[in-house]
Amino acid sequence: MIRRRTRVAAEPVMTGPAPIVAAPIVAASGIHKHFGALHVLKGVDLAVAERELVFVIGPSGSGKSTLLRCCNRLETPSSGRIIVDGIDLLDRHTDINAVRRRIGMVFQQFNLYPHMTARGNVTLALRKVLGKGRAEADEIADAALARVGLAEKANAYPLELSGGQQQRVAIARAIALEPRVMLFDEPTSALDPELVGGVLAVMRSLREAGMTMVVVSHEMGFARAAADRVVFMDHGLVVEEGPPAQIFGAPEQERTRAFLRQLDH
Repeated sequence: MIRRRTRVAAEPVMTGPAPIVAAPIVAASGIHKHFGALHVLKGVDLAVAERELVFVIGPSGSGKSTLLRCCNRLETPSSGRIIVDGIDLLDRHTDINAVRRRIGMVFQQFNLYPHMTARGNVTLALRKVLGKGRAEADEIADAALARVGLAEKANAYPLELSGGQQQRVAIARAIALEPRVMLFDEPTSALDPELVGGVLAVMRSLREAGMTMVVVSHEMGFARAAADRVVFMDHGLVVEEGPPAQIFGAPEQERTRAFLRQLDH
């Protein structure tokens, strides 16, 4: 007796709900910035995911630093929208000082108070802005200074520190507030070449710890090695963006190629 095999209909595959795609922690869209008749940013879009390191490169005057300063409203865009950690920076009801506590920023110049020790510079915002007591602020500051390799310099004054050490104090001051995002505006440009490595090492350790970072810098070697994405700007526009291997190895735009060729000479 031959038994027929009964065909059993395949059960539908249960795929479940679609994965939730997290919104970018920094989302700038349609950003224009005018300084009088000078049109510096011409409709720039920038989205940064949490834990991403985005490197912004381009010639001087391309709008890189202005874009960065718009991202914590040190400069107010002429038009456009900027959302950081779910908060609209340009909403008139936004407490911008409260938002800036979530956005650490490191500048070209160190901006340390010369009459305060390294610890004093780091604790100032902790005490004045966050209302921490001195003992708690000192503990947080010492931990932040240890993270940047300056535990033994807590009682040193800025003039007793090298430029690279002063910049690392400035980074410690920013990370002590536990920001959600760190913005770096040419953090090594004021340093002698032999001092750059220490600052980049600290930035690399922050990146490895998962800090979200947007960096404007000419340190292309660091961008190649550490960035998740590179954004090339020129004349107030984003010309091209992509992973470092693409931007440095096979850029699509001639303007990007021309800029990189200049760097090789």
